[in-house]
Amino acid sequence: MPDSSPAAARPLIPLWLALIGAIVGGAVLDAAFPDIGWWPLAFVGVAFALVGLIGRSSWGALAVGAVFGASFYFIHISWITRYLGPIPWFGLAGIETLFFAVGSIPIALAYRWVPRLLPGMAGRLVALPALVAGLWTARELFMGSWPYTGFPWGRIGMSQSESPLAHIASWTGVAGLTFLMVFVTSAGIEWLRLGRLRDIRTAVPAAVVAVVLVAVPAFPTTDAGTYRIGSVQGDGPAGYFDSREAYGVLRSQLEATQPIIDEPMDLLVWPEGGIDADPLSNASVADTLDRLSERIGAPLLVNAATERGDDIYNTSMLWRAGADNPVAIHDKSRPVPMGEYVPDRWFFELIVPDLIGLIQREYTPGTNPPFMDVSGVGVGLAICFDVLYDDVIWSGARDGAQVYVFQTNNADFRDTDENLQQLAFARMRAIETGRAVVNISTVGTSQVIAPDGTEIDGLPAAEAGAMITDVPLRTGLTPAVIIGGAVQVVLGWGSILALVVCGVAVVIARRRSTGASRT
Repeated sequence: MPDSSPAAARPLIPLWLALIGAIVGGAVLDAAFPDIGWWPLAFVGVAFALVGLIGRSSWGALAVGAVFGASFYFIHISWITRYLGPIPWFGLAGIETLFFAVGSIPIALAYRWVPRLLPGMAGRLVALPALVAGLWTARELFMGSWPYTGFPWGRIGMSQSESPLAHIASWTGVAGLTFLMVFVTSAGIEWLRLGRLRDIRTAVPAAVVAVVLVAVPAFPTTDAGTYRIGSVQGDGPAGYFDSREAYGVLRSQLEATQPIIDEPMDLLVWPEGGIDADPLSNASVADTLDRLSERIGAPLLVNAATERGDDIYNTSMLWRAGADNPVAIHDKSRPVPMGEYVPDRWFFELIVPDLIGLIQREYTPGTNPPFMDVSGVGVGLAICFDVLYDDVIWSGARDGAQVYVFQTNNADFRDTDENLQQLAFARMRAIETGRAVVNISTVGTSQVIAPDGTEIDGLPAAEAGAMITDVPLRTGLTPAVIIGGAVQVVLGWGSILALVVCGVAVVIARRRSTGASRT
């Protein structure tokens, strides 16, 4: 029989206290991410969110979720105001807050329904935390894919890039890591709520998953030697609003390359936007790249805005002296909405015409794979925010990437947390795929990251510099790359389906109870 006791439906704390907790919890969760980076606070922040939702009505859950989401996102992405001002900040943080709030309602429903259907210890300590964790993960996956390309910036798993838990991502992907972290938190809360602390069995579900998080090592990939990569951070005028002379960014990159130009290397890498002219149509720039490749005796991996027909692309190019260049290209898969193109421009121009008018280019999404074969070595690619998207990274590994190169331009966010938060994504991708990553930026933060997430080499932010690094190569696919998509489907859609089933079961049980009382 369902549990009809009032304790199952009563809020754990009053609404006013839940709202205060949501304000605190959002700020605490942000502190788990760089630049503060106190990773254990992710559990604390999630706990604040969940405690405020227990026993809450749908409207109450919406309010608690909105306050928590606002507290987190308005702090977490405040770097947007660095050049763009408050309007994009309010717009993006506002829509993320709305989604977070709406996504809190299913979690509150889980807290109301599961104890009624499964009032026993297994239901409270296993089924309920699993459903809560799945619904949290589903919300992250939704927010990371919609509207347009989504904005997967505040995923719980990504807060763990420098924690001992990060290795789990090589088995489950980042979505799986989020799920396990929220499960531990929710199971711990239920353990305390049951009040049977002397019964060791009640602590087992949370303890077992916690041990898994800490004790399971990264999935091993196979050593395939090293590859000597030169990478250059030119610190040129690469920002959207930077004043510059013609070819100013290119000159900065060339100057910063000089200290390593006579060093032996297998590949030279420049960042996103490292060339401020299209080498496909500008003969002098193409000639400069030819001469540089000939001088160093190695191919170049460079990036520029390119035009082909009526379309503009954010393009990474493999350039080799004496070849029919570019030897290979990769166009950015997901240009940034409101940054690299304006979806539904007519609509947004009605709201903020001056701001939308600043975005002149309309980048076209690329359809070519994020992978290049460089003299027999597989190089996986992600251009700037493409590092946020799981499928882009997994695609490169499946195509044969032995190392990753992430080219980015953080010039519009100098002196903010943005570059460190993006670097955390790069570090998690190294761990998730079991491959080294060369994360090279125009202005920083640039690092070479080992397959276990540790730093091999790096450059100071906001300074011109260059690295020559013997980067480890790896082969073999991690479980995250192989089954990560399936994990997302099971956790995301599976949790939503499970909640629907719970709702139907509760309705049926109520009708039966009402019918029995009448007879």
